[in-house]
Amino acid sequence: MSSSIEIQPVAGPLSASIRPPGSKSLTNRALVCAALAEGVSNLRGVLVSEDTQVMIQGLGALGIAIAENPAERTLRVTGCGGRISARSADLYVANSGTTVRFLTALTALGRGTFRLHGTKRMHERPIQDLLNSLTELGVRSESEAGTGCPPVIVHADGLRAGRAQMRGDISSQYLSAVLMAAPCASPGTASEAVVIDIEGDLVSKPYVAMTIAVIEAFGGRVQTGGDFQQFTVPRTGYVGRDYEIEPDASAASYFWAAAAIAGGRVRVEGLNRASLQGDVAFCACLAQMGCEVLEDGGGTTVVGGPLRGIDVDMNAISDTVQTLSVVALFADGPTTIRRVGHIRHKETDRIRALATELRKLGGTVEELADGLRIVPGALHGATIDTYDDHRMAMSLSLAGLTIKGVVINDPQCTAKTYPEFFQDLASLAAQGMSRR
Repeated sequence: MSSSIEIQPVAGPLSASIRPPGSKSLTNRALVCAALAEGVSNLRGVLVSEDTQVMIQGLGALGIAIAENPAERTLRVTGCGGRISARSADLYVANSGTTVRFLTALTALGRGTFRLHGTKRMHERPIQDLLNSLTELGVRSESEAGTGCPPVIVHADGLRAGRAQMRGDISSQYLSAVLMAAPCASPGTASEAVVIDIEGDLVSKPYVAMTIAVIEAFGGRVQTGGDFQQFTVPRTGYVGRDYEIEPDASAASYFWAAAAIAGGRVRVEGLNRASLQGDVAFCACLAQMGCEVLEDGGGTTVVGGPLRGIDVDMNAISDTVQTLSVVALFADGPTTIRRVGHIRHKETDRIRALATELRKLGGTVEELADGLRIVPGALHGATIDTYDDHRMAMSLSLAGLTIKGVVINDPQCTAKTYPEFFQDLASLAAQGMSRR
């Protein structure tokens, strides 16, 4: 792919159907549970992307046998029964937050020394709260540079059953990481379970619910209390199984948003309110803005309509903040997005980056401590910087469906989670044009 791509506006309302690739979040969670399971697991519908590849490579370096079939989007994982064979490993995680956090906790189950490192941005992303919780469970680990960020060194001698506290306001992935390792913990001095108490509000609760669903699908158990303020995980281990990965709901948000921006209707196959992924709730935001949402057992359709600005708490679906921010440019009246301060610690500071790029397109944007206020203006083309952030590239490209001259720099950054995104976006637009 070239260093930039100009988005071609569509000629009229859309009329299209699409099935996004498999969920990154589910693929990487299923990989961890399958790797720790007793026996073989067959994962179907997996995402093939940079983030999933670094997870596969990391697990391989730890001694987990994984047979890949990219054409069929399947993985055959021979689990280790909670016993990691490698005694040391140097694990490169690129800029994959799920990989560095999940593998930090997973390596704690082993015996030996493990180093996890990645890109420059990865080395700026916080992980100290996870290391603190692991310390309470008998794991010696450290930020190599003393910054509270990767590279991380884990001096592993098993994760012990017991009690730990964890802040909930930075990333739910810290909690997910410990929850997935916990069924394979060693006996504690006074406990046969890992108990995690959350300090403060827990961000992105639907992602934790997704983690629990995957854990339980592989034979683990998680008891929750106090509206996700306490988690108890007994030492059950995991059992290998066949597991189907849903389409990615965060990726689906771009296509639902395309209907809101360009008009017409877009159906996403394989996702509805029964899905494990909380980001399906993005459709409720579009409905609040004036779209019609039609749902059945096979998928969800969004029909565009006159858009109005909204005031919305997106803490639970923060991976779709960028998508909604672009839709807000086309609404009547301002949109305020709240309680998403934690997205400053993602692939980039997403609040600051969004404010900068939306202004280029003609919006008036106020950057809040925990969100954004977006006031539509006279929109025009612009060259958009993407900050090596896949979601910046995919979300901002949607503006080009109706605005001429929108150019996306570094489009290949979408390889992190959706390598075929721009082809699929062009196909979506072509479907609509072919039906008019």
